[in-house]
Amino acid sequence: MAEKNISIDGIGLLDFYGVANSNFNRICDLFPKLKIVARGNALKVIGADEEIERLEQKLEDLELYYNKYGHISVSVVNQIFQGGLPRGEAEVGDADVIVYGNNGLVVKARTKNQQKLVELYKTNDLLMAVGPAGSGKTYTAIALAVGALKNREVKRIILTRPAVEAGERLGFLPGDLKEKLDPYLQPLYDALNDMIPPAKLQKFMEEGVVQIAPLAYMRGRTLDNAFVILDEAQNTTLPQIKMFLTRMGRNAKFIVTGDLTQIDLPRKSDSGLGKAVEMLRKIEGIGIVEFDNKDIIRHSLVSRIVRAFEGKEGEEQQEEQTE
Repeated sequence: MAEKNISIDGIGLLDFYGVANSNFNRICDLFPKLKIVARGNALKVIGADEEIERLEQKLEDLELYYNKYGHISVSVVNQIFQGGLPRGEAEVGDADVIVYGNNGLVVKARTKNQQKLVELYKTNDLLMAVGPAGSGKTYTAIALAVGALKNREVKRIILTRPAVEAGERLGFLPGDLKEKLDPYLQPLYDALNDMIPPAKLQKFMEEGVVQIAPLAYMRGRTLDNAFVILDEAQNTTLPQIKMFLTRMGRNAKFIVTGDLTQIDLPRKSDSGLGKAVEMLRKIEGIGIVEFDNKDIIRHSLVSRIVRAFEGKEGEEQQEEQTE
């Protein structure tokens, strides 16, 4: 008799065990020769070596299924443990899905420009997504990154943004630069938490598979086998964008996102995003998507608020030009 602890960190615990432990109980039924004891995010298994090895393989298959589709049921357990993957699962809307998130969340491109970003991703290693708040630029980019990681197209995800305040002062916040910047990176954490089980995300971050860091930490690095996203790029200067883009290594995917109406630099003219977009527009291998108010998918008021502010800013610019 052998004894082994098998980790199940790759699957959300509620999803793995199921309602009233229905999934776990079914797994136990399918392996009557093993004694399986649940211990949180691990299973203590006692029995013959060959049976333990067979259980491990089936659990790996279950994790692969969960990573792709984001859910588990008793019928899924039955088909994976008794044969192949559930029939028909890969056929229903699979072509439109970017990634399957937690708790059955299905992440798809929901607007024309989000769809364009997904299509350009297939043929370009560098994408630039520029547009207003709420248009799904960053969320779609992170979904593409998580999908690439789950499909083993890349080995790590790196999310970064410049250390520029949006009216607040970072210097008065406690901690080092990364700790000061963490509150500003919260939208990135929120998106990741939608798409990767919490325990697995924590493990990824501890192992460096998922990294979230200020742009200053990118200097001097060569980023191979990585999916890298620069968020809030409107707050970078042209030299900073150049520094970031030249970090691209082998088998890397880069996405730059930003909103040219939300520049927080002391002088808006210092922003390098718009200049970089124009400089790189005609280069093969670079895809550029310009989002607009029609892509805003937050509360219906958000698109009206954006239009109102854009109209006011346009009037002020005209007044400055006539003075």
